[in-house]
Amino acid sequence: MMSKKSCQVMVKPTGSVCNLDCRYCFYLEKEKLYPERKNHYRMSENTLELFIQQHIAAQDVDEVIFAWQGGEPTLMGIPFYQKAVALQQRYANGKNIVNTFQTNGTLIDSEWAHFFKQQQFLVGVSIDGDAALHDEWRVTRAGKPTHARVEQAIQCLVEHDVEFNTLTVINQSNMHHPKRIYEYLRSLGSRYMQFIPLVERQSDNGSSMLAHPREGKVNMMPWSVDAKQFGYFLNAIFDIWIREDIGEIGIQLFEQTLAAWCGLPPQVCVFAPECGSAFAMEMNGDIYNCDHFVYPEYKLGNIYDRTLREMNSSEQNQCFGSDKMRSMAQECHSCQWKFACYGGCPKHRFLPSASGQLNKNYLCASYKAFFSHTAPLMRVMKTLYENNIPPAEIRTVLV
Repeated sequence: MMSKKSCQVMVKPTGSVCNLDCRYCFYLEKEKLYPERKNHYRMSENTLELFIQQHIAAQDVDEVIFAWQGGEPTLMGIPFYQKAVALQQRYANGKNIVNTFQTNGTLIDSEWAHFFKQQQFLVGVSIDGDAALHDEWRVTRAGKPTHARVEQAIQCLVEHDVEFNTLTVINQSNMHHPKRIYEYLRSLGSRYMQFIPLVERQSDNGSSMLAHPREGKVNMMPWSVDAKQFGYFLNAIFDIWIREDIGEIGIQLFEQTLAAWCGLPPQVCVFAPECGSAFAMEMNGDIYNCDHFVYPEYKLGNIYDRTLREMNSSEQNQCFGSDKMRSMAQECHSCQWKFACYGGCPKHRFLPSASGQLNKNYLCASYKAFFSHTAPLMRVMKTLYENNIPPAEIRTVLV
């Protein structure tokens, strides 16, 4: 079985530990896997060094991306990341090192912004819209609003010329306000946006089953995005973006869709034909197949016992990747949008398909609505691309 040339690792130096208590957060559930974190939640320097050494060595490409996430990664403090950067330089072996950092933003100040700018970190800030939309879900452990602090953090990043993007979770509340959200994010200076659908269902006992699909009755958690509304949300933003901001603002899903139309490699694992090699690492060095499958049966090993390169080329990882296509609903194989979707993320496949199996993507209706709505202009942009004309030039004929 051939090994993959590279792997990505979403590393969580604090595990699930966070200074917020977002009402829709699923990752706090992972505290049950690591109960010892209540008293000790910091990744050790030994684990940090071993990870950096192995992650660089596991890549057969010239660029190595380190993705620092959480929980809340700022809880580790700046000295931890200064140490990380020094170790990256020690083990780089001529490779280009890129650091990305996903944060809730509440602890970002001038000192953090200066560090990010100095070390050229790309910072992703979670913000769900304006104050009313954001503060409905994203609150402190005391239930206090956080929007003002997040907006202040973004302003701080702008002042220090830090490259940043915004990550917006689309839920039952803000899914009805696409134009309002888009214009607000644009006003903050966001030049790259990710819109993440919140899909969370209940088990029979009422607990969350966001990341671990199993057979059973489908009851959605009340904060989940509607299966169709997410598509309408995307369409509304696309119609503004394509006429006003293409070439100036990047939107992950739109760029991914255009890449699919142009036959380019997938930029987002959700729409890739295979899963795999996008790992999650816990603070103790445990490696899981995916951030959405941090469960015992998806554990690949620990970096103290097996190297990342070994885990990347393991049979378990290869099978996890190919299972995406094998488990896809039969009707997906004949769907006209298969080339752009490939059945979406396996964690969202829990609706009954035509065969009666529970393997249809919850967001299927949304994806079909979006791909159908955008197809005419995607075709035009594909033609521009094939004629060596920037696809953004489409804006000149739409105004």
